[in-house]
Amino acid sequence: MASFIQHSVTHAIMITGFVFMMMVLIEYFNILSRGIWQKGLRGSRWKQYLLASFLGATPGCLGAFIAVSLYTHREITLGALVAAMIATSGDESFIMLSMIPEKAPLIFALLFCTGLAAGYLTDALFKKKAADEKKGCSHKFDIHAEDICYCFPPWGQLRKQWRHCTLARGILSSILLLLLFAFYTGQLGPASWNWMKVTLLIVSFGALFIVSTVPDHFLEEHLWNHVAKIHAPKIFLWTFGALLLMHLLVNHLHLEGWMQKNQLIILLIACLVGLIPESGPHLIFLTLFVEGAIPFSVLLASSIVQDGHGMLPMLAESKTDFFKVKSINFSVGLLLGLSGYLTGW
Repeated sequence: MASFIQHSVTHAIMITGFVFMMMVLIEYFNILSRGIWQKGLRGSRWKQYLLASFLGATPGCLGAFIAVSLYTHREITLGALVAAMIATSGDESFIMLSMIPEKAPLIFALLFCTGLAAGYLTDALFKKKAADEKKGCSHKFDIHAEDICYCFPPWGQLRKQWRHCTLARGILSSILLLLLFAFYTGQLGPASWNWMKVTLLIVSFGALFIVSTVPDHFLEEHLWNHVAKIHAPKIFLWTFGALLLMHLLVNHLHLEGWMQKNQLIILLIACLVGLIPESGPHLIFLTLFVEGAIPFSVLLASSIVQDGHGMLPMLAESKTDFFKVKSINFSVGLLLGLSGYLTGW
């Protein structure tokens, strides 16, 4: 048991480190683009479905937050919001890329296509127009003037930032250097050289460059207060907890056989857990899939229903629309999960 706990901690650190670095890169490129790509959601219905599904399929919850913001401003339809929420897996997308890199692209593609179809059918059934009942909200993804990031800042600015190095910059740089060393030496991640090891090193260098060069405002507000202090601890705890729970269920309670014989019950539980507007619970089913305890159809159904914490702003804005979207996603996930169960995948 002690050796498994040590293995779980090491694995959780590797996954959390990868997720953290990917979040840093996405935050950076969003600010670098000045949010121009957000405007692409406005337009024809199919353009909305396509871009909403694309934003949802991008790892993390940022795309989902933007979709909620645009919906509450009545700039996209309910169907486009459904498409985004089905396509998104929240922060778990990063973990899928880390734990099942060969299956993750297939899951993202299926979620994207499912989101398109569900978005179209939702608008066909509810017949709501995006322009109806315009109203304001406070959930927009704001970009401040101070958030401008320079890829190659002047040498004088760099020297000033490091001469008066903030605690956040020092801690994040140290952590990234340690991760880079651990990935290079094989203490974390693959021990031998392969595409995964190369990817981890490239992402590490990119994240270290960003932390070393961005302005203090961006580093404090986006990387330290948002990614490091909020997301990273939750991801580590959920990942470690899911690995430990999997070990107890499969190796100690010997429930793997029961789960394989009662896939319909597991499918229903996975869809019900997906209703929780929080990143993390989905990791239980991802971990069980990695260990071969549940089939692909259960993982896909869970991925369809859950949307990380992307719907939390909608819960605050409109409980009716929140439950409406979650009900649609639950129905779609359960339907596809049952179809997968009946066809044996």
